[in-house]
Amino acid sequence: PFRFTYFSPDEPATIHARSFSEIPMRGEKLSTMIKKGCFWIDILDPTDEEMRALSSIFRIHPLTAEDISMEEQREKCEVFKNYYFICFRTFDQDQFSPTYLSPSALYIVVLKEGVLTFHFRPMPHQHNVRKRIKQLKDYINVTPDWICYGLLDDITDSFAPLIRAVEFEVDSIDELVLILKESEQSDMLRRIGYCRKKMMSLLRLLVTKADVVKTLIKRGEVKQIDGTRPALSNEVALYLGDVQDHIITMLQSLNHYEKISSRSHSNYLAQISIEMTQTNNEINDILSKLTALGSILVPMNLVTGLWGMNVQVPGQFQVNLTWFTSIMLSILIFCVGSTMLMRYYNIV
Repeated sequence: PFRFTYFSPDEPATIHARSFSEIPMRGEKLSTMIKKGCFWIDILDPTDEEMRALSSIFRIHPLTAEDISMEEQREKCEVFKNYYFICFRTFDQDQFSPTYLSPSALYIVVLKEGVLTFHFRPMPHQHNVRKRIKQLKDYINVTPDWICYGLLDDITDSFAPLIRAVEFEVDSIDELVLILKESEQSDMLRRIGYCRKKMMSLLRLLVTKADVVKTLIKRGEVKQIDGTRPALSNEVALYLGDVQDHIITMLQSLNHYEKISSRSHSNYLAQISIEMTQTNNEINDILSKLTALGSILVPMNLVTGLWGMNVQVPGQFQVNLTWFTSIMLSILIFCVGSTMLMRYYNIV
């Protein structure tokens, strides 16, 4: 696969290469190519040997090379004598991948004459920025700082569809949680949990980005006397301010959606508790009625049991139905009287 990509707004085509040595075009040296104007070299999964070579060629500080080689995940903006270094996290955007939404860092080294980007997973941002530059190169002055801004802006914009999806899901949950019937709520808790998990993932990715962009804007206000370190132009500083505003707006939106989902979660659990209480009350009501029925049937069984024993009982030698009728009437009167008393005292 092509791991190295060389791009320059002054060149007609983008160069894709398998190794660093394949980048120079036929009959031309790399040192000559990078001196022509603004350049951008993108490196996928650099080896230790390649990092040492690039550090030597572009005078990259060992701390920067170590952060890149160790795949440092902490977002930062560090200023060195001849360049500044940015670590900016994005995420796996393949919805069918098991690593979907998992963080992936993009390392940006902005030199005075060009940009170096390093990453260890394929990502679409570099292609998007190159495409954007080709569309706008007649209207903008493409500088290393602008390329850096383009990458930060594209990474930030990649969060927008996810945040819109979270917004729709939160609104849907908030509306449905109180109107769904018990039989339709089987997956509601799962939906709430998945939505909150996605919001937490996005918050973790976004929370430090505003500070990184703020640090970068402040860096642009300080100019190096010898001119070896590039200073941000006012135009790029305005663009970065817009990126910072987008990040802050996204963070505020996610915090708002988190509060709504937390409230929906509480409402859902409260509704489940109410439904369980209602079910328990219905069961208790049925049990009380069964208990009342049992309290009526037990004395009746006692009377019939006494007269059914194989011993001498009153009226056993009489051939008429007087005793039978009296016993049945007594049982009937007892049953009716007990029922009326229970209804009077609201027992049944």
